[in-house]
Amino acid sequence: MGNYLSHNEEDIRIMLDKIGIESEEALYAAVPEGLMLKDLPDLPEGLSEMEVQKEMKKLAGKNKVYDTVLLGAGAYKHYIPAIVSEVIAKERFLTAYTPYQAEISQGILQSIFEYQTMICELTGMDVANASVYDGASAAAEAAAMCRDRKRSRVLVSAAAHPDTIAVMKTYAWAAGSELTLIPEKDGVTDLEALDSLIDDKTAAVLIQQPNFFGLIEDAEKTGEIARASKAKFIMSVNPISAALLKTPAECGADIAVGEGQPLGMPLSFGGPYLGFMAAQAGMMRKLPGRIVGETTDEQGRRAFVLTLQAREQHIKREKAGSNICSNEALCAMAASVYMAAMGKEGVKQAAIQSASKAHYFAEELGKAGFARAHAGEFFHEFVTKVPCGADQALAALDDAGILGGLKLSEDEILWCVTELVSKAELDLAVSVLKEVG
Repeated sequence: MGNYLSHNEEDIRIMLDKIGIESEEALYAAVPEGLMLKDLPDLPEGLSEMEVQKEMKKLAGKNKVYDTVLLGAGAYKHYIPAIVSEVIAKERFLTAYTPYQAEISQGILQSIFEYQTMICELTGMDVANASVYDGASAAAEAAAMCRDRKRSRVLVSAAAHPDTIAVMKTYAWAAGSELTLIPEKDGVTDLEALDSLIDDKTAAVLIQQPNFFGLIEDAEKTGEIARASKAKFIMSVNPISAALLKTPAECGADIAVGEGQPLGMPLSFGGPYLGFMAAQAGMMRKLPGRIVGETTDEQGRRAFVLTLQAREQHIKREKAGSNICSNEALCAMAASVYMAAMGKEGVKQAAIQSASKAHYFAEELGKAGFARAHAGEFFHEFVTKVPCGADQALAALDDAGILGGLKLSEDEILWCVTELVSKAELDLAVSVLKEVG
């Protein structure tokens, strides 16, 4: 990145003279005296660049970095082509904000347009927005899209990610609407329970595919039940699995959402991540945020514009259907470069390798006495019983330099395998667990 230089004294004086005030303090004349900070915080003296680098390296040295990662549960360590960080580090993308002036923002607008196009190809949907904050808020926004005066109740699978459910509950509470959990049975959504819960007050049904336990849901049957009651069907999907499983569109979904982190974003201690949203054409005007479209300029050349942006999000506040007014443009750019670099076959291969290695690991763990907790088909995550206790198993793996799965209970662990984990690493993990099992 280039340097960011502050204004010098002459620059400041010229600006103050231009607006007709004597000092910078006068800019805050409307702020009550009691709220003004009189003394600056007692901060230590600044350090040189070399000293800062040494201090940061010392702090970074406290982190434990694992070569083998068997933890997923919503954030996944996938291979990221080098070109992703190379492209998004360019200043024109790294420092860009919302492209309101199309005539000087063609590059940014095109990058968002390409992102929307690829999300539509991945999900099978007709239209995608320019992204939202994360997968959980995307699910909550999708539920809000479906509510109206007659239908305000949303049914959400209890097998969805707990964080997604928590965010959806917060949105529902703030909107004064009802959110009901559909019980899970044997690790998947109980469709008989859904059939008994759904009624003419139900605005939408949401399931996660694959679900929090890694299992593959019967999405088509869920969609049929939703449509029979004229409720909307929302699918929250893992974008890598979407290259292998049936798309949300093929399952009859009205809206597809998900966490875009697997599409070229490192784990980064939890963010920033990316919420993607796509929908059938009939719901386009209810999508929150922005949609970039393609058109032609006066000379007939290809051009890009903000085709749709819900302005009530900016001005109506509490009356707005959504308060999403920004997007994760840089993360969306990373996803665009990742999908373009990997291509359809590359993403599909990442999905196939993740699934095949996960199934191999599950089989080997079973031989070692770590039986699967659920019998259903899965993608690249699964839950096993832990005869020796979850804490002991995870501690043993940690001693071997392996980050184990997510502890669900004293005797259950949720494991994850991606294409980055080798067979040798999986065999090592199994041998470690045999010792403590």
